[in-house]
Amino acid sequence: MNLHGIVAVSGKPGLWKALAQNKTGYVLESLDAQKIKLVANLSTAKLAALNEITIFGLEDDIKLSDVFERMKTSDSVPSVKDDAKKMRDFFREVAPDHDEERVYASDMKKIINWYLLLKDLPLFNEADPAAAPVAEEAPAAEEPVKEETSAEEPAAKAAPKAKAKKAPAKKA
Repeated sequence: MNLHGIVAVSGKPGLWKALAQNKTGYVLESLDAQKIKLVANLSTAKLAALNEITIFGLEDDIKLSDVFERMKTSDSVPSVKDDAKKMRDFFREVAPDHDEERVYASDMKKIINWYLLLKDLPLFNEADPAAAPVAEEAPAAEEPVKEETSAEEPAAKAAPKAKAKKAPAKKA
């Protein structure tokens, strides 16, 4: 799943796609049906990239993209209007190691809402370019290494010649 360029903006509902960056902020486009454009000021708005968001875990934090992958394979995703108990049971299924004391019902509601916004978009089914395997490159042929002293020697030899020319000029 390709979540690059998808951000959540503090104080704004929904998810946004980063289109461009200028001196004062980002130009964003909403991912819902309204297609609103927004300029987020860097000094006031806080942006959170979805590909960098993690959920509190018992031992290690859980990447949001991993939770989304498990949500794709789940039979039933609860509605954001369902009660907290139903959402907690669902999260025990898709993120079994999440820290139940630090992951609140509002967090689960937000993640489910994001999933419901993203699941029908084509980028949700694309491969993540950062996770793509890197093709192994053939080792480069070794080039002969030039010694540093050989580059310095001509400059050192040229300097005395210049001094030698100036010295006879002063005597004359």
